[in-house]
Amino acid sequence: MKFISVVTACYNEEDNIELIYNKVKEIFDNLKSYTYEHIFIDNASTDRTALILKDIAGNDKKVKIIVNARNFGHIRSPNYGLQQAKGDAVVSIVADLQDPPHMIADFIRKWEEGYKIVIGVKTQSEESSIMFKIRKSFYGLINKLSEVELIKNFTGFGLYDKQVIDVLRNLNDPYPYFRGIIADIGFEVARIEYKQPARQRGITKNNFYTLYDMAMLGITNHSKVPLRLATMLGFSLSIISLLVAFGYAIYKLIFWKSFSLGIAPVVVGLFFFASVQLFFLGILGEYIGSIHTQVLKRPLVIEKERINFDD
Repeated sequence: MKFISVVTACYNEEDNIELIYNKVKEIFDNLKSYTYEHIFIDNASTDRTALILKDIAGNDKKVKIIVNARNFGHIRSPNYGLQQAKGDAVVSIVADLQDPPHMIADFIRKWEEGYKIVIGVKTQSEESSIMFKIRKSFYGLINKLSEVELIKNFTGFGLYDKQVIDVLRNLNDPYPYFRGIIADIGFEVARIEYKQPARQRGITKNNFYTLYDMAMLGITNHSKVPLRLATMLGFSLSIISLLVAFGYAIYKLIFWKSFSLGIAPVVVGLFFFASVQLFFLGILGEYIGSIHTQVLKRPLVIEKERINFDD
């Protein structure tokens, strides 16, 4: 029997955690030719999530739990969870049920056809239409900037063969952009479209900072375009400034008595160039921060405890 690992990262999901466990269990009760484990990695929840998980794990040895020593963020914790899986294939699914659990069976069928990666791509969503459009626009922008073709509307929900997980382990990336890695490693990808349901219980843990962090990580990991744009724009603006200065000098020589430069152009020009410099200093800072994170080589997470891992 082939062994499937299901990995669910969670943080303050006490309203959903038992439901996602039951949904996954129901699916594998109907997949008789497969056995499975369900790994929950709890990112130091402050509610009853860990207690509920421990109660479930006490009654079902297929449920394995990793509790982090602290909240290591929405990027590091899920990736660490995937790397702890021992299955022939690994399914990543979120705890809030916005990834439809019934699609696990579809993923496995595609995997049996020979695909190493099978992913869910959301073509529609019951979330805020404004947020969906913003996300879609971002995916379009990062695709244009990226050196590899990234997958639009892909959130990480999918199935990954153990060969893919081995690649992920060997990368040893302390702050991995998972969506970019999947596009970059080159395995053939099967895509299954779905409509993302609205969150029924609890509140989303994503905020402006986490979304911004994900966006910047995608850009700095897969594109040098902003840095080159800064160079080209700086050179272009310097040429324009030189031409304007030269034009003003000639105009002043011709109309010495009647032409007065005034302070307004100087002030406007000063603030314009200062804002451009600050913007690209920020971009440069993002790249330096990314390098700094890579150089430190800190572990993805530190575990507080793990339950039902025999090894």
